[in-house]
Amino acid sequence: MSATTASSVAAPGTLHQVADGVYAFVQPEGGWCLNNAGLVAGGGQAALVDTAATESRTRRLREEVERVVPGGPDYVVNTHFHGDHTFGNGQFAPRAAVVAHAGTRSDTQEAGLGLRHLWPDVEWGETPLTLPTLTFRDELTLHADGGLRTELLHVGPAHTANDVIAWVPERGVLFTGDVVWSGVTPYILMGSVTGSLRALERMRALGASVVVPGHGPVGGPELLDATESYVRRLQDLARDGLRRGVGPLQAAREADLGAFAGLLDSERLVGNLHRAYAELEGLAPGARIDVAASFKEMVAFHGALPSCHA
Repeated sequence: MSATTASSVAAPGTLHQVADGVYAFVQPEGGWCLNNAGLVAGGGQAALVDTAATESRTRRLREEVERVVPGGPDYVVNTHFHGDHTFGNGQFAPRAAVVAHAGTRSDTQEAGLGLRHLWPDVEWGETPLTLPTLTFRDELTLHADGGLRTELLHVGPAHTANDVIAWVPERGVLFTGDVVWSGVTPYILMGSVTGSLRALERMRALGASVVVPGHGPVGGPELLDATESYVRRLQDLARDGLRRGVGPLQAAREADLGAFAGLLDSERLVGNLHRAYAELEGLAPGARIDVAASFKEMVAFHGALPSCHA
């Protein structure tokens, strides 16, 4: 099995304005390794929310950002530790301070550049491991001159054990990281099913008008609803699978996903069911799970190693 080097397949990301001083960098189609990023620029200060997976894609992100902020951002926020959101840190540091939850810093250090080994055929380029230099536990607010705030709120465990969202209250824009997805199958293996539902409830209470998901097209509050509906369907499938005594892989193969059948990267259902089964059997939200074994079953479900389109 080998990965498809898809820099020739996936379209380059584009930065576009979603509110005054707030921008989304969207990488179509949003599948494995094709995450979104965001930029908040106001009052002579700028914060970049997440980076990109490869050297070339991060260079594209930097070019787009520097059209708005010559010289680059003052802060880079990592919403969680996965390499598609963090591998580009080194292209902005040390000029920019890299900000993350304290647990994300630890997880980033532990994970290292492991994502590169999972898809060795991808042209990763230079992606030096660059850890956050500023960490927090619950929340942190970045203040810009003129009153524009970027509130960093810890909402995990959800997608991972320690997810952070970036909320720009003066503009009604919410950057969700990978807690919310748009047209792409959510991935909860390393986080929590019940925690995802709690995080979605908290985000909904913010009253965002613009929602920038971790992957897929920008939307509004309906993206929160769609992600929640998938998570609740996942819970139902897990309860049914446990009742019938079948494992996550078989349950995924037999599942009727209905409205979710057309989501990109459907093989993630297997990993999600591993997490859902474990939580129903008593595993604490965010607790460690055998990721390698779960990923092997996702590959079996897909019939090949899913493509990382970095």
